[in-house]
Amino acid sequence: MKILGIDPGTARTGYGVISSVGKTMKCIDYGCVETPPEKTDADRLVMTYKAIRNIIKKEKPNYVVIERLFFFRNMKTVMTVSQSRGVVLMACAQEKANIIEYTPLEIKQSLTGYGRAKKKEVQASVKGHLGLDDIPRPDDAADGLAAAICYHMRKGVKKKK
Repeated sequence: MKILGIDPGTARTGYGVISSVGKTMKCIDYGCVETPPEKTDADRLVMTYKAIRNIIKKEKPNYVVIERLFFFRNMKTVMTVSQSRGVVLMACAQEKANIIEYTPLEIKQSLTGYGRAKKKEVQASVKGHLGLDDIPRPDDAADGLAAAICYHMRKGVKKKK
């Protein structure tokens, strides 16, 4: 099974692709969709949308795991991330992807055993779970991989709606 994890953002949307066979995981690819700050918000969203669709078409994941918004203190940040999540969800829907959503708390809990783990702890966990030599960079790419790993670890767990 192939799992694509996505950490939505306006400037940078992280993604990671893993294969999952039984209890074994393997990193296939990871990176970021980066949009230029001089572009309009609308142009940046179109760029993210097209890039995510292309990744889905190329990788053909069985599941796409998207980080769900949880809590933001900054209203401006929550709006831009919400817009990016929207275009990511639309790209997934148009590619008929099976969408799974987890909050950052759920992802951290699955990877580290602690829902309030620090970013460095999650990154180290991603590196360990996938047997990588280095922590994936940038942080957003590691977060995309973390989302995919979360689904691998929780796939037998029924999610409450």
